[in-house]
Amino acid sequence: MGEIVELVEASLTFDDNRLASLVFGQYDQNVAHIERRLSVTATALGNHLVIKGSPEAAEKARKVFERLYARVRTSGTALTLGDVDGAIQETTQQGTLFPAAEVSAEPDRPVFDQIATRRRGAVRARNTAQDAYIKLLRSRELVFAEGPAGTGKTWLAVGHAVSLLEQGHVERIILSRPAVEAGERLGFLPGDMREKVDPYLRPIYDALYDFMEARHVDRGLQTGVIEIAPLAFMRGRTLTNAVVLLDEAQNTTSMQMKMFLTRLGENSRMIITGDPSQIDLPPGQRSGLVEAVNILDGVEGIGRVTFRDVDVVRHDLVRRIVTAYESAAHGEHESDRNPNPRRRPNA
Repeated sequence: MGEIVELVEASLTFDDNRLASLVFGQYDQNVAHIERRLSVTATALGNHLVIKGSPEAAEKARKVFERLYARVRTSGTALTLGDVDGAIQETTQQGTLFPAAEVSAEPDRPVFDQIATRRRGAVRARNTAQDAYIKLLRSRELVFAEGPAGTGKTWLAVGHAVSLLEQGHVERIILSRPAVEAGERLGFLPGDMREKVDPYLRPIYDALYDFMEARHVDRGLQTGVIEIAPLAFMRGRTLTNAVVLLDEAQNTTSMQMKMFLTRLGENSRMIITGDPSQIDLPPGQRSGLVEAVNILDGVEGIGRVTFRDVDVVRHDLVRRIVTAYESAAHGEHESDRNPNPRRRPNA
């Protein structure tokens, strides 16, 4: 027989009903999410919360709710499920670093690192991979970030670039992507160059407007302080006093990647992001991103972080979708290793 786990009950009462409702979420969706993630049951009524579960799970859930309450008390804004997941990971990580008494005394003590911009204020990492990413962005001149969609690779890179610009550490931001999946054949598209490439660079624009006021973004684009260009426009340039971001780098060729890497100039930082599972190059053509991380492994001054499906912060369903696709891909690899499955006998 399995071991019987004794269930305990923990209670919380928050001093502000409005903030408590922000913690619990619309229709108590945050409560339900924590129940699923931590294997507890939680009942919210007004500003009161009762948690039931194993001693360890109930205590962890209590600390998560305390952390979330401290966060909404500071921001006054609603939480996303990504915020909830971040609080869960912070609480788990903190429990391994500090004594229990110290943790409970300071539920909002920052464990994960953060970036800050004028428009958004402080944005804290939501998991250990994002925390490692932010630390590398601060300490390395060149950083590779690989992983699936929804992990915050591009978004945090743009936020870091904006913070460096606002603090005066760099003079401009240069953002680039391969303009189309299998090359940069833009001539057939209507309009001028900006109209041709804008659809491919839309995710970068969205991140910029998240971290900067629209008028500042527009002024930066007009004055050249912010430059958004297809990868082909990097050739022949030396990029100094700048943060340079290459997004969707899995779709660069070997030649394009080498060209881009050698653009790095004095007092510049370079960030390269991509998802090696989403390579759209023609069959037989190797990804410049995959090749570069292998060639440059261990080179001083270069950082690398790899995000996984569990690091997806966009939506809990997105995480499950990514996991399902990775499992399917793993199954295909298993079948590849057994190319001659047992045949059915002839009828």
